[in-house]
Amino acid sequence: MKLSLSTAAALMLTTAASAGGIDRTLNNYAVLFEDGNYVELGFATVRPDVSGDYPTTAPIFEGGPRVFNGGSTGGMAEDYSTASLSLKYALNEKLDLGLFLNQPFGANAFYPDGDYTGLAAEWDSSQIALVLKYQATPNISVYGGLRSIESRANIVIPNKLVALNTVVPQSAAQAAAAQAQGAAAQAQGGQAQALGAEAQALGALAQQQAAQAAAAAAAQDFATAQTLGASAAANGAQAVALRDQAIALGADAQAQGAAAQALGDQALAGFAAGFGGDPIDGPYSYTATTEKDRATSYLVGVAYERPEIALRVALTYEAGYTHSFVTTENVDALPAAQLTSITEIEMPDVFTLDFQSGVAADTLVFGSIRHAKWSDWEVRPAGYQAITGDRVTGIDDDVTTYRLGVGRQINDQFSAFARVTYEKGNDDVLSRLAPTDGSTAFGIGGTYTNDAFKITGGIEYVTFGDGLDNADETLATNFSDNKAIAVGLSVGYRF
Repeated sequence: MKLSLSTAAALMLTTAASAGGIDRTLNNYAVLFEDGNYVELGFATVRPDVSGDYPTTAPIFEGGPRVFNGGSTGGMAEDYSTASLSLKYALNEKLDLGLFLNQPFGANAFYPDGDYTGLAAEWDSSQIALVLKYQATPNISVYGGLRSIESRANIVIPNKLVALNTVVPQSAAQAAAAQAQGAAAQAQGGQAQALGAEAQALGALAQQQAAQAAAAAAAQDFATAQTLGASAAANGAQAVALRDQAIALGADAQAQGAAAQALGDQALAGFAAGFGGDPIDGPYSYTATTEKDRATSYLVGVAYERPEIALRVALTYEAGYTHSFVTTENVDALPAAQLTSITEIEMPDVFTLDFQSGVAADTLVFGSIRHAKWSDWEVRPAGYQAITGDRVTGIDDDVTTYRLGVGRQINDQFSAFARVTYEKGNDDVLSRLAPTDGSTAFGIGGTYTNDAFKITGGIEYVTFGDGLDNADETLATNFSDNKAIAVGLSVGYRF
């Protein structure tokens, strides 16, 4: 049976619309098993529909701003397209050369609405891979080669999201301190007022006693006059002391009130900087831009075939590698407004088990299990780490993708296939730049063959798993009911 599984397996989807990492185009190593010499051009376009709903939080303080104001993020995953070239050239009866050109990784995220407005990320890449396949026995072959990948990335984090990790906590602390100090000033003012009233009462009593002492002295009752005079003097002295205490407490209350006002003004200024103004050009807006970096990796594989039943099982290992990006970061409000450093990003090791087998006349079952160590991947530029204590984004778990499909030869020129792809969700906190958790995809397609030419087309519908982007549900944006549609086309030529 000659159903073209090299195309079917790769096309659905050449761009991995359902991938849990940032995969875009997977090398189609099945081309190495085509008869004779073979070249294939592939094109795909993906239209994601990914959005979330912001929470509505209480004001940070009475009359103050809210951290989140509700509403929708709008569609944050932008459409993208990819192109690829795969070539297999027979050097001799046992040795074949493979060449693969594509865009292996990518990201295009932009939040158009609400509290994350302006949050954006872009990752572009290109790859060239050279592979040699050796037919060790009629049933066993081995292959291996090198991959060279060039990548670059840009990110924009809006004013508010950076401020939430920097100035806003400080402003919240200042607001709390201002409130406490204002309450203390008010209490001291009350104490000063009470002491003043007590001093006034004692002063009046002293004045009354002095008058009574004068009257007693005029009546020549000198003993009474002396007693009343002494009491008047004592009460007068106590009234003066209380008055002085009241004045001191009043002055201290006034000073504390002024300090509370100053702290309140600082807090308001911080909140204004964090929540007001332009979300992209505010004082805490963050940008990071990398220069292009090229890294090299290797791949090895082994395959077992039984052509009489269309059986092939192939295991491929693609080694991970490290990008060392020269990164320029900028945050206007911070002392070191611009920083250039090296950002190292680990790309994943990948193990892929591909299989196919005839199960009936003109019917083929095919599939794959792909495990990518995406838990190694995170973006942590030095400046962002220093000011927020956190990474920009990352993936917490490895990603395993299961695919299973069936192909059917309709006639000598046309075959059809269908495929299901599944990635289990991990129930982790979502990255705002890739806010999905697992996926299920359904795809159909067909191949038309005419002499040396082969044209394959397909369409795939993907549903993404739901999730939250914060462990605290009261502060979490809920991403749910998201999906994508992908369409692919490839043209192959045997020569």
